[in-house]
Amino acid sequence: QCHFLDPLFPCNSTGLYFDCVDRYLYHMRLSDDVLLDVMGRFRAEMVKGLGRDTNPTATVKMLPSLVRSLPDGSEKGDFLAVDLGGSQFRALEVKVFNDGKQSSQLESKFYPTPKEVIQGSGAELFSYVADCLSDFMESRNLKHKKLPLGFTFSFPCKQNKLEEGVLLSWTKHFKARGVQGTDVASSLRKALQKHKDIDVDVLAMVNDTVGTMMTCGYDDPRCEVGLIIGTGTNACYMEDMRHIDLVEGDEGRMCINTEWGAFGDDGALDDLRTEFDRELDLGSLNPGKQLFEKMISSLYLGELVRLILLKMTKEGLLFNGKVSAALLTKGKIEMKHVSAMEKYKEGLSNTKEILTELNLFPSEDDCIAVQHVCTIVSFRSANLCAAALAAILTRLRENKKLLRLRTTVGIDGGLYKTHPQGSAKGAAMVTAVAYRLAAQRKQIDAVLAPFLLSLETLRDVKNKMRTELEYGLKRETQDRATVKMLPTYVCGTPDGTENGKYLALDLGGTNFRVLLVKIRSGRRRSVRMYNKIFAIPLEIMQGTGEELFDHIVQCIADFLEYMGIKGARLPLGFTFSFPCRQASIGKGTLVGWTKGFKATDCEGEDVVDMLREAIRRRNEFDLDIVAVVNDTVGTMMTCGYEDPNCEIGLIAGTGSNVCYMEDMKNIEIVEGNEGKMCINTEWGGFGDNGCIDNIRTKYDKEVDEGSLNAGKQRYEKMTSGMYLGEIVRQILIDLTKQGLLFRGQISESLRKRGIFETKFLSQIESDRLALLQVRRILQQLGLDSTCEDSIIVKEVCGAVSRRAAQLCGAGLAAIVEKKRENRGVEHLQITVGVDGTLYKLHPHFSRILQETVKELAPRCDVTFMLSEDGSGKGAALITAVAKRLHNIGQK
Repeated sequence: QCHFLDPLFPCNSTGLYFDCVDRYLYHMRLSDDVLLDVMGRFRAEMVKGLGRDTNPTATVKMLPSLVRSLPDGSEKGDFLAVDLGGSQFRALEVKVFNDGKQSSQLESKFYPTPKEVIQGSGAELFSYVADCLSDFMESRNLKHKKLPLGFTFSFPCKQNKLEEGVLLSWTKHFKARGVQGTDVASSLRKALQKHKDIDVDVLAMVNDTVGTMMTCGYDDPRCEVGLIIGTGTNACYMEDMRHIDLVEGDEGRMCINTEWGAFGDDGALDDLRTEFDRELDLGSLNPGKQLFEKMISSLYLGELVRLILLKMTKEGLLFNGKVSAALLTKGKIEMKHVSAMEKYKEGLSNTKEILTELNLFPSEDDCIAVQHVCTIVSFRSANLCAAALAAILTRLRENKKLLRLRTTVGIDGGLYKTHPQGSAKGAAMVTAVAYRLAAQRKQIDAVLAPFLLSLETLRDVKNKMRTELEYGLKRETQDRATVKMLPTYVCGTPDGTENGKYLALDLGGTNFRVLLVKIRSGRRRSVRMYNKIFAIPLEIMQGTGEELFDHIVQCIADFLEYMGIKGARLPLGFTFSFPCRQASIGKGTLVGWTKGFKATDCEGEDVVDMLREAIRRRNEFDLDIVAVVNDTVGTMMTCGYEDPNCEIGLIAGTGSNVCYMEDMKNIEIVEGNEGKMCINTEWGGFGDNGCIDNIRTKYDKEVDEGSLNAGKQRYEKMTSGMYLGEIVRQILIDLTKQGLLFRGQISESLRKRGIFETKFLSQIESDRLALLQVRRILQQLGLDSTCEDSIIVKEVCGAVSRRAAQLCGAGLAAIVEKKRENRGVEHLQITVGVDGTLYKLHPHFSRILQETVKELAPRCDVTFMLSEDGSGKGAALITAVAKRLHNIGQK
């Protein structure tokens, strides 16, 4: 009775032979549950191999290949390749064409790898490789050319650079002395240097598995896994950098050479290894090592079959118990014999012919049993390979957070041959990609170079800002100063005695707020706020001044009615976040609109008078307008309520501005020398006279020319959130035109001004976001990006936001240095109150700004304090302080 009922193996003879085979090979038949378990074990080893602390004890070494990018079709040029690792050595010339058809031509020549060479000295081995390459170049008439070379070296290596690799251990019968632990690429270079008639530059060194993936990746962009299953076996795949502890950086992906042949060297597969596996291992050149490879690679499967047949024959189950010399000879049965004997469709003729050549003289039943042995051994090999491959594919799917992964596996090797040129051509492709990336890197660096500001340049910006601050304070230069240094008539900061109810208005962006602020003094001092937000439509922002202020009064009326205080005449602070020239704390003449506002008949007018006129026109309520306040001043006052040492306010958000408490004696445009007054610098106009044109890029100029106020607020356009996204968009367009992004295709969305909002910079630069999420953000903008595109976009965002933070820091350093000199101290301790979405929400802006201030103003110890609603709470506090000072003045 035949108990072996697997439909893969037809029972067409007596069941006795199948019973015998099954008994001997029972442990080689792996169930789905066992294979799932193997998959889980391999996944655990992958994680172990990727970890810095756990890698030394991992059997699956997960070696970074330093290959960071797959071919994208734009590669071109002539390349050489050499392939060392199998039974033959090969030299190749690969021509890659960028002709729109993504084509290549390959010419190659095989050379034997004699045993005395691969098991001799390392110097002899690499001298042989160099001699073969020289011969190949002469045969191809290439000796007059300087060509880049890719080196396929199919052994486990540790790589710190793409062009170098330290051999960890030999495999596949290679045993050359003095090579292990050395850089094999360097050894090849030294050997090539002895050939004075050739000029070859070794640019890349790759494993044959990586080469296979790159070759297939050139034809199929979805290919991100490479598999070798032949004389040796291995797999590689593209892993997210954030998971690779062995390499610095967390951006992008890198190909990981798993070196899975050593899986099980720690005993993890001992329960699956049979007596035949153990006997084969003991007789190998490297006992106890590469155990997984010995269970699945073609180098060992023939020997495994020989050991099984030998034992069955000795027990009288085959060949009438007659053991031939062939069965006793190691290596006599090869993989080619196993493959031929497995061909069921051809019946038993192949099997009988091969066994007869081995002097075994089989019966028909012997042939059937041997055929069955070969099939089970091969089938186990395929199952184990599939289980480990499934672990890699599952990891890829989870990395991409997909429910279903669609990918391609590039395969090479005698057991599963799909790409005859895989490993060797792949070395040329890696070299071609490295060439492309180097050229692209040079172009990208050239584009971003103007955004990299040296310490010397930042000091120059600080000094120029200081000069402009002085111009703005002096009577004779104030009119032509770009930094207007506007007096606010805020002459004191909160002292804790402020008390009462106040209204506050906040106008500075696309939303308008009305607030009721209740300030309580004494031991239980507190500030409570109630507010309502109203939208300001674009047609109102850019309509007439009368329409704008009528809309504001309508919003106030709605709020008073909402709060039930329409009849109360409360003191009011008006946060008006635009440049104003003030003659007193309650009068403010608009110097010029910013941030997209363009309402007519307002510039040169007193905004408090315009507000009063609008209230009168409505004739429903009256308000005591005490103070007109800039949001920057409100920020300083809010933080000053918590920290008396706060004498500077900074806004780093949609707009950019600073205010600070200046000594009255230095403010020539205001009468009096006693005490201090808050100066609203309006530093956004810094550079409008051309003093920082040396650091303005062509992208800054394009953004400026496309703005509503061309030629004005140049510093603000380099530092504020309203413009950074647009600078990034201009750079992305330029890079795309150069073919460095988005496959050279400028999408309709990228052409739209304002599409790249600054919030996207903050999201893209977040350390918590993987590149997959960055790609999703770009897809939301209609930009279909690759992983490499996402890295470049992130780099662009980083360059633009870093420069913004540094420029802001340089300007602030000028302010704090001035404060230190005003006080006449060697070392200044001061607090800066800060508000604005760029400072609060961008992942790196605040840190870079603070580092820049510390570098440029080393004698100033600056504390940065986040403001809690400076534009609302601050306006009420200024009104309260003004009321307190007014009452003191009356007394």
